[in-house]
Amino acid sequence: MPTPPPTPVFLDLAALSLYLFFAFFAGLVFYLHRENKREGYPLVPDRSDRPNFGTIHGFPETPPAKVFRLHYPPGATVTQGDQPERDISALVVEDPYNGTPITPKGDAMRDGLGAASYAMRHDAPDLAYDDNLPKIVPLRAAPGWHIAEEDPNPIGRSVTTLDGATVGTVVDLWTDRSEYVLRYIEVDAVGGRRVLVPMFLATINDDGDVRVVSVTASQFAAAPGIKSPEQITLLEEDKIAAYFGGGHLHATPERSEPLV
Repeated sequence: MPTPPPTPVFLDLAALSLYLFFAFFAGLVFYLHRENKREGYPLVPDRSDRPNFGTIHGFPETPPAKVFRLHYPPGATVTQGDQPERDISALVVEDPYNGTPITPKGDAMRDGLGAASYAMRHDAPDLAYDDNLPKIVPLRAAPGWHIAEEDPNPIGRSVTTLDGATVGTVVDLWTDRSEYVLRYIEVDAVGGRRVLVPMFLATINDDGDVRVVSVTASQFAAAPGIKSPEQITLLEEDKIAAYFGGGHLHATPERSEPLV
Protein backbone atom coordinates (compact mmCIF):
# COMPACT_ATOMS: atom_id res chain seq x y z
CA MET A 1 0.00 0.00 0.00
CA PRO A 2 1.21 3.46 -0.67
CA THR A 3 2.46 5.44 2.33
CA PRO A 4 -0.02 8.15 3.28
CA PRO A 5 1.32 11.68 3.08
CA PRO A 6 2.43 13.20 6.42
CA THR A 7 -0.10 15.27 8.29
CA PRO A 8 0.77 18.94 7.90
CA VAL A 9 1.60 20.81 11.14
CA PHE A 10 -0.08 24.15 11.52
CA LEU A 11 1.15 26.84 13.92
CA ASP A 12 -1.76 28.85 15.21
CA LEU A 13 -0.13 32.18 16.05
CA ALA A 14 -3.29 33.57 17.64
CA ALA A 15 -3.58 30.62 20.06
CA LEU A 16 0.17 30.73 20.78
CA SER A 17 -0.04 34.46 21.57
CA LEU A 18 -2.96 33.81 23.90
CA TYR A 19 -1.10 31.04 25.75
CA LEU A 20 1.97 33.24 26.10
CA PHE A 21 -0.18 36.03 27.50
CA PHE A 22 -1.76 33.65 30.03
CA ALA A 23 1.69 32.48 31.13
CA PHE A 24 2.98 36.05 31.40
CA PHE A 25 -0.07 37.19 33.36
CA ALA A 26 0.16 34.26 35.78
CA GLY A 27 3.83 35.00 36.35
CA LEU A 28 3.05 38.68 36.90
CA VAL A 29 0.39 37.88 39.53
CA PHE A 30 2.80 35.51 41.27
CA TYR A 31 5.59 38.11 41.24
CA LEU A 32 3.41 40.97 42.52
CA HIS A 33 1.88 38.84 45.27
CA ARG A 34 5.36 37.76 46.36
CA GLU A 35 6.72 41.32 46.32
CA ASN A 36 3.67 42.46 48.32
CA LYS A 37 4.97 40.37 51.21
CA ARG A 38 8.00 42.57 51.76
CA GLU A 39 6.01 44.56 54.32
CA GLY A 40 4.25 42.81 57.19
CA TYR A 41 5.46 39.27 56.46
CA PRO A 42 6.14 36.73 57.79
CA LEU A 43 3.12 36.97 60.08
CA VAL A 44 3.68 36.38 63.78
CA PRO A 45 0.75 34.69 65.55
CA ASP A 46 -0.58 36.33 68.70
CA ARG A 47 -1.75 33.09 70.23
CA SER A 48 -0.42 33.35 73.77
CA ASP A 49 -1.40 29.73 74.37
CA ARG A 50 0.79 28.59 71.46
CA PRO A 51 4.04 30.59 71.70
CA ASN A 52 5.95 28.12 69.53
CA PHE A 53 3.43 28.03 66.72
CA GLY A 54 5.93 29.64 64.37
CA THR A 55 5.74 32.32 61.74
CA ILE A 56 3.32 32.29 58.83
CA HIS A 57 4.51 32.84 55.28
CA GLY A 58 1.66 31.56 53.18
CA PHE A 59 2.05 31.00 49.46
CA PRO A 60 4.31 32.06 47.92
CA GLU A 61 7.09 32.27 50.48
CA THR A 62 8.24 35.65 51.79
CA PRO A 63 10.93 36.94 49.38
CA PRO A 64 14.51 37.34 50.64
CA ALA A 65 15.46 40.74 52.02
CA LYS A 66 16.59 43.34 49.50
CA VAL A 67 20.07 44.81 49.71
CA PHE A 68 20.17 48.51 48.84
CA ARG A 69 23.32 50.17 47.55
CA LEU A 70 23.71 53.60 49.11
CA HIS A 71 24.76 56.65 47.19
CA TYR A 72 26.96 57.74 50.06
CA PRO A 73 29.35 56.60 51.40
CA PRO A 74 30.51 54.88 48.19
CA GLY A 75 30.15 51.11 48.29
CA ALA A 76 27.97 51.06 51.41
CA THR A 77 24.91 48.83 51.51
CA VAL A 78 21.99 48.29 53.84
CA THR A 79 19.82 45.19 54.06
CA GLN A 80 16.07 45.52 54.36
CA GLY A 81 14.92 44.85 57.93
CA ASP A 82 18.38 45.13 59.52
CA GLN A 83 17.56 48.40 61.29
CA PRO A 84 16.46 47.55 64.86
CA GLU A 85 13.16 48.90 66.06
CA ARG A 86 12.90 51.28 69.00
CA ASP A 87 12.30 49.68 72.38
CA ILE A 88 9.28 51.55 73.77
CA SER A 89 8.32 49.00 76.40
CA ALA A 90 9.31 51.35 79.24
CA LEU A 91 7.34 54.26 77.75
CA VAL A 92 3.90 52.67 77.42
CA VAL A 93 1.41 50.95 79.67
CA GLU A 94 1.67 47.19 79.45
CA ASP A 95 -0.97 45.69 77.14
CA PRO A 96 -3.66 43.76 79.02
CA TYR A 97 -4.11 41.57 75.94
CA ASN A 98 -2.80 41.27 72.39
CA GLY A 99 -3.99 43.95 70.01
CA THR A 100 -4.53 46.64 72.63
CA PRO A 101 -3.63 50.17 71.42
CA ILE A 102 -0.56 51.55 73.16
CA THR A 103 -1.12 53.99 76.02
CA PRO A 104 1.81 56.35 76.68
CA LYS A 105 2.92 56.66 80.29
CA GLY A 106 4.19 60.21 79.83
CA ASP A 107 4.36 62.80 77.06
CA ALA A 108 3.69 61.11 73.71
CA MET A 109 5.31 63.97 71.78
CA ARG A 110 8.57 63.98 73.73
CA ASP A 111 8.73 60.18 73.78
CA GLY A 112 7.96 59.89 70.07
CA LEU A 113 4.85 57.73 70.37
CA GLY A 114 1.56 57.52 68.49
CA ALA A 115 1.18 60.28 65.91
CA ALA A 116 4.55 61.66 67.02
CA SER A 117 6.45 58.45 66.33
CA TYR A 118 9.52 58.53 64.09
CA ALA A 119 11.75 56.09 62.24
CA MET A 120 15.33 55.34 63.24
CA ARG A 121 16.86 56.83 60.11
CA HIS A 122 20.56 57.33 59.52
CA ASP A 123 21.97 60.02 61.80
CA ALA A 124 23.76 61.81 58.97
CA PRO A 125 22.70 64.58 56.56
CA ASP A 126 20.92 63.78 53.33
CA LEU A 127 23.35 64.63 50.54
CA ALA A 128 22.77 66.20 47.14
CA TYR A 129 23.51 63.88 44.25
CA ASP A 130 25.76 66.23 42.30
CA ASP A 131 28.22 67.43 44.97
CA ASN A 132 27.73 65.05 47.95
CA LEU A 133 27.11 68.02 50.24
CA PRO A 134 24.17 68.42 52.67
CA LYS A 135 21.18 69.41 50.58
CA ILE A 136 19.07 71.00 53.35
CA VAL A 137 20.89 74.05 54.69
CA PRO A 138 20.02 77.54 55.94
CA LEU A 139 20.05 80.38 53.44
CA ARG A 140 23.10 81.82 55.18
CA ALA A 141 25.01 78.68 54.11
CA ALA A 142 23.58 78.57 50.57
CA PRO A 143 25.29 81.20 48.38
CA GLY A 144 23.09 82.33 45.51
CA TRP A 145 19.85 81.33 47.21
CA HIS A 146 17.36 83.94 48.33
CA ILE A 147 13.65 84.61 48.74
CA ALA A 148 11.96 86.04 45.65
CA GLU A 149 10.85 89.64 46.04
CA GLU A 150 7.22 88.79 45.23
CA ASP A 151 7.08 86.11 47.97
CA PRO A 152 6.49 86.84 51.67
CA ASN A 153 9.67 86.75 53.73
CA PRO A 154 9.05 85.69 57.35
CA ILE A 155 12.57 86.51 58.55
CA GLY A 156 12.32 88.98 61.40
CA ARG A 157 8.69 88.16 62.19
CA SER A 158 7.48 86.92 65.56
CA VAL A 159 6.22 83.37 66.05
CA THR A 160 3.10 82.54 68.03
CA THR A 161 1.80 79.12 69.06
CA LEU A 162 -1.52 77.41 69.70
CA ASP A 163 -2.07 79.19 73.01
CA GLY A 164 -1.36 82.63 71.52
CA ALA A 165 2.04 83.04 73.18
CA THR A 166 4.97 84.63 71.34
CA VAL A 167 7.80 82.12 71.45
CA GLY A 168 10.50 83.75 69.36
CA THR A 169 11.53 85.39 66.09
CA VAL A 170 12.29 83.91 62.69
CA VAL A 171 16.00 84.33 61.98
CA ASP A 172 16.51 82.20 58.87
CA LEU A 173 14.94 79.77 56.41
CA TRP A 174 16.28 76.37 55.44
CA THR A 175 16.16 75.42 51.78
CA ASP A 176 16.44 72.12 49.94
CA ARG A 177 19.13 72.60 47.30
CA SER A 178 17.87 69.61 45.31
CA GLU A 179 14.13 70.27 45.36
CA TYR A 180 14.08 74.11 45.25
CA VAL A 181 11.70 74.33 48.19
CA LEU A 182 11.86 75.78 51.69
CA ARG A 183 11.87 73.05 54.34
CA TYR A 184 12.19 74.73 57.73
CA ILE A 185 11.78 78.00 59.56
CA GLU A 186 14.58 78.67 62.03
CA VAL A 187 13.31 80.41 65.15
CA ASP A 188 15.38 82.15 67.79
CA ALA A 189 13.24 80.97 70.69
CA VAL A 190 12.81 82.56 74.07
CA GLY A 191 15.90 81.64 76.09
CA GLY A 192 18.31 81.75 73.14
CA ARG A 193 17.62 78.28 71.77
CA ARG A 194 17.27 77.75 68.01
CA VAL A 195 14.26 75.66 66.93
CA LEU A 196 13.49 74.37 63.44
CA VAL A 197 9.81 74.27 62.45
CA PRO A 198 8.67 72.40 59.33
CA MET A 199 7.70 74.99 56.75
CA PHE A 200 4.46 73.20 55.87
CA LEU A 201 3.29 73.32 59.50
CA ALA A 202 3.71 77.09 59.82
CA THR A 203 1.37 79.81 58.57
CA ILE A 204 2.65 83.22 57.51
CA ASN A 205 -0.20 85.64 58.24
CA ASP A 206 -0.91 88.97 56.59
CA ASP A 207 -0.65 90.74 59.93
CA GLY A 208 3.06 90.05 60.03
CA ASP A 209 3.45 87.10 62.38
CA VAL A 210 4.04 83.39 61.90
CA ARG A 211 1.61 80.94 63.49
CA VAL A 212 2.50 77.40 64.58
CA VAL A 213 -0.79 75.93 65.79
CA SER A 214 0.43 72.36 66.24
CA VAL A 215 2.07 73.04 69.64
CA THR A 216 1.80 75.20 72.71
CA ALA A 217 4.51 77.54 73.97
CA SER A 218 5.89 75.01 76.46
CA GLN A 219 5.90 72.29 73.82
CA PHE A 220 7.63 74.60 71.36
CA ALA A 221 10.41 75.16 73.89
CA ALA A 222 10.87 71.39 74.22
CA ALA A 223 11.02 70.67 70.49
CA PRO A 224 13.86 68.41 69.25
CA GLY A 225 17.05 70.21 68.30
CA ILE A 226 19.93 69.60 65.91
CA LYS A 227 23.59 68.90 66.53
CA SER A 228 25.06 71.19 63.89
CA PRO A 229 23.96 74.82 63.37
CA GLU A 230 24.04 74.54 59.57
CA GLN A 231 23.01 70.97 58.74
CA ILE A 232 20.32 68.51 59.74
CA THR A 233 20.50 64.71 59.74
CA LEU A 234 17.88 62.31 58.44
CA LEU A 235 17.09 61.19 62.00
CA GLU A 236 16.72 64.79 63.16
CA GLU A 237 14.39 65.50 60.22
CA ASP A 238 12.13 62.64 61.22
CA LYS A 239 12.09 63.62 64.89
CA ILE A 240 11.24 67.26 64.18
CA ALA A 241 8.53 66.44 61.64
CA ALA A 242 7.03 63.82 63.97
CA TYR A 243 7.07 66.17 66.96
CA PHE A 244 5.29 69.08 65.30
CA GLY A 245 3.00 66.86 63.23
CA GLY A 246 2.09 64.79 66.28
CA GLY A 247 1.03 67.95 68.07
CA HIS A 248 -2.12 68.03 65.95
CA LEU A 249 -3.26 64.99 67.95
CA HIS A 250 -1.33 65.08 71.22
CA ALA A 251 -0.82 68.78 71.99
CA THR A 252 -3.98 69.08 74.10
CA PRO A 253 -6.35 66.52 75.66
CA GLU A 254 -9.17 67.84 73.48
CA ARG A 255 -7.29 66.98 70.31
CA SER A 256 -6.82 63.39 71.44
CA GLU A 257 -10.55 62.82 71.83
CA PRO A 258 -12.95 61.92 69.00
CA LEU A 259 -14.85 64.73 67.29
CA VAL A 260 -18.21 63.12 67.93
